[in-house]
Amino acid sequence: MTSPLSRRSTLQAAGVLAATGLVSSVAGTANAATGSVATGTASTEEATGDAGNAGDIVVIHPALPSVPVNNSFTVKVRTPGGSWQRVGAYLAKLPLIDPVTGSNRAQNSSFAAFDFSGTVEVEVTYNPGGVGKFRVRPDSYGITPEVLGSTARFTLDRPRNVVVQVDDKVFDCLHLLANPVERNAPAEGDKNVMYFGPGLHTHPDRTLRVPSNTTVHLAAGAVLTSQVVFENVENSRLVGRGVLYNSAVGAVFVRQCQNVTFDGITILNPRYENIRVAESENLKIKNVRAFSHQGWGDGIQLYCSENVTVDGCFLRTSDDCIALYTHRWDFYGDTRNITVRNCSLWADVAHPINIGIHGNADPNAPEMLENLRFENIDILDHREPQVLYQGAIAFMVGDNNLVRDVKFDNIRVEDFRWGQLVHMRLTNNPKWNLAAGRGIENVYIKDLTYNGKNAGLSVIAGLGEDRLIKDVTFENLRVNGRVIADSTGKPRWYLASDGVPMFVNEYVRNLRFLTTEEAAAM
Repeated sequence: MTSPLSRRSTLQAAGVLAATGLVSSVAGTANAATGSVATGTASTEEATGDAGNAGDIVVIHPALPSVPVNNSFTVKVRTPGGSWQRVGAYLAKLPLIDPVTGSNRAQNSSFAAFDFSGTVEVEVTYNPGGVGKFRVRPDSYGITPEVLGSTARFTLDRPRNVVVQVDDKVFDCLHLLANPVERNAPAEGDKNVMYFGPGLHTHPDRTLRVPSNTTVHLAAGAVLTSQVVFENVENSRLVGRGVLYNSAVGAVFVRQCQNVTFDGITILNPRYENIRVAESENLKIKNVRAFSHQGWGDGIQLYCSENVTVDGCFLRTSDDCIALYTHRWDFYGDTRNITVRNCSLWADVAHPINIGIHGNADPNAPEMLENLRFENIDILDHREPQVLYQGAIAFMVGDNNLVRDVKFDNIRVEDFRWGQLVHMRLTNNPKWNLAAGRGIENVYIKDLTYNGKNAGLSVIAGLGEDRLIKDVTFENLRVNGRVIADSTGKPRWYLASDGVPMFVNEYVRNLRFLTTEEAAAM
């Protein structure tokens, strides 16, 4: 990617004194707000390791001021054999779209968070009672709880984000965010740190602008109601166990930046997207959890950016969980070298994964998305009434975009409410596009599994001889335990795609369905 380094350097040289003033101003705001913890709220974290192994530690977070509690669940944790400690459970609002009217009816759900190392025992009680069964998701974690009436107990041996469901309730469930213990966290007064301690933090304009070489630390129990903006900066971070809450626009905006890191934060109820990144490179987005219920509440949007890793995130969103684009608005450039791994994705609206709809329709300046990697991902749900916007894995490629060199590896799709497993299409959607996509090339999908009954007809469709989809391979695609392959498990006159089922049109070239053994022999 060609970065606007000269522009950035000029901007920083001209504005270094202003940036320094911004640090002082915001730090003063943070320090003043630290003392605004609500009465009865713990001002420090509580760490215990009173039983079990020496490495077993549990850290309970201070209460979150101004974030409503939700009393559906009582949550307790302990080190093995130790004393139970209560973990606060809070309200997360989630969307339910009416397919007839299009109205969005916000639904109440719950989340709770704590830190631990070693092993932790968890006890979850569903307070309304009348429980028939508990389920801890993702299913791939293999967690079978011990059920005692309306209470479930289970053990975690590593930090994980899990969903505890009662009788398959989609909304009245618990999202349990089990973090690693935060090591070497910045402290109030540290150089180049904007520190937000436990308490409610606001800014008059609801915006926090972060300069270069700066760490924004949201301590556990911190609630920040501002949008956090990184623009034309380098080597900055947003970290901690605090919450970005109720931002008036998107929660985080990053543009023309390098070497920016996000780690550990939770985003709740933004007006629009959770994280938007544009024209940036060398970013790490790690262990971010996001919940949204309003329209266009995407999880992580990447525009015209390079060398970005999204790792260990839990995204339950009111639009696409992960969205990869090129040009839109005044953003320009290719998107490449993107890795998304070890994530759990739940799209109450639209797609868990969406690639390619926005780009530069100018035939003299087309853009591309390339070298995209998706690894070890659990897709927990997908609900989208509009057929054009379905697909747990979706390529909706428009505006002269070319998408190439894409690999999926070990993607587990649980049964979803409404949509398609795969939607791979070149499109010229008049709502969003000024031209059709140029093509989709060299896509390898390995160890994709789907277990369920609600998936509609998957689609792979090009638009013409000059706008093809080509060289797409599925290796060890399993649908309800059945391997879908060209060579086996079907009448010889059937297409392997019939077993998905999947519609494939005449503008698709070299589509293959292989067993693991066939792929290894090639």
